[in-house]
Amino acid sequence: MKIENNKMVSLVYELRENDSNGRIIETLDDSRPLTFIYGTGRLLPVFESNISLLEKGDIFRFILNSEMAYGDKREEMIINVPVSVFKTDGKINEDICRVGNEVPMTDSEGNPLTGIINEIADTYVRLDFNHPMAGIDLFFSGKIVDIRDATENELAATMNPCSVCSSKEHSICSGSCS
Repeated sequence: MKIENNKMVSLVYELRENDSNGRIIETLDDSRPLTFIYGTGRLLPVFESNISLLEKGDIFRFILNSEMAYGDKREEMIINVPVSVFKTDGKINEDICRVGNEVPMTDSEGNPLTGIINEIADTYVRLDFNHPMAGIDLFFSGKIVDIRDATENELAATMNPCSVCSSKEHSICSGSCS
């Protein structure tokens, strides 16, 4: 059976920065494969196009340059937020406000965003709202471990982001799951 729309696909992969010798970003093995319904928009479209028509047992290796993956790092996505936003009873909430921490926030229109704290100053907290892998070329190598028809319940569940696709916790989520 070949990968095509509405097939349940399970795969394992190793994701490295830049090329086959780059820093390992993520590894999924047989004990924890990525399982998703192909063609539902949950994964990066260019990732899906690179595995289209593969069959169970097929090996894949490809690079997604940063433009094809999560785009270049954009300076306008790094902003200073008043430190008062992170205060409770006049004190900075150190459980939330620490360098490197991911902080869920909303934009002026109520859309959810996640920022990573880069700096804490006296009057502001510097947050980076770029995708964590923005500006990074991604090298994938892996194997298709299973392909089957998705059930009607699984297909119906695709109307609810990430209810079937477990990619929210993986690097190749298209962002529609967050």
